[in-house]
Amino acid sequence: MGTAEHRAAVERIKDAEAARDELRDTLAAVGVVLPSLGLDNASLARDVPRPLVDLGRCNPSVVRQLAAVLRGSAP
Repeated sequence: MGTAEHRAAVERIKDAEAARDELRDTLAAVGVVLPSLGLDNASLARDVPRPLVDLGRCNPSVVRQLAAVLRGSAP
């Protein structure tokens, strides 16, 4: 991977981290915590990373909290 490609990969990873942090902060503001929220390691392990945000695993109570928040914001 050349320098330009490396910089682009780093920027994509930083963008994914920022998106993850934005979601974590927004959910926390309404009392929802996704305990496994993070970046998907497999998507980072490629020659040219295409980072994905992994919403992770959570228990049914958290799923219901998230659904209630989303229902409340639906048009």
